[in-house]
Amino acid sequence: VQLQASGGGLVQAGGFLRLSCASSGRAFSEYVMGWFRQAPGKEREFVAAISRTGITTTYADSVKGRFTIFRDNAKNTVYLQMNSLKPEDTALYYCAADKVYSGSYYADADRYNYWGRGTQVTVSS
Repeated sequence: VQLQASGGGLVQAGGFLRLSCASSGRAFSEYVMGWFRQAPGKEREFVAAISRTGITTTYADSVKGRFTIFRDNAKNTVYLQMNSLKPEDTALYYCAADKVYSGSYYADADRYNYWGRGTQVTVSS
């Protein structure tokens, strides 16, 4: 599975961005997809994840109500709609994929074996 994230950029606080992550592998619908981020000098942290069918989603508390994860299995793509962006959302955003069989582990980065290169999101105040 190869993942390519895109859509990052520079935006003012309160603005929005939509990140995309395209998979070049087959059987995209068999993979749970996650978004993680890492700010300079900080640990990588979970942002959001979505089940294979898209029915189940989970979010970090810091982004609930502002970010939405969704997927289009026909296009082998997962998205992260980010609204009401804050300067503290500034980070390198990564998408990840794996066959995580329990929702309890969706937020656990160690459960994901496939990672894309990050896309930078910078929110100015």
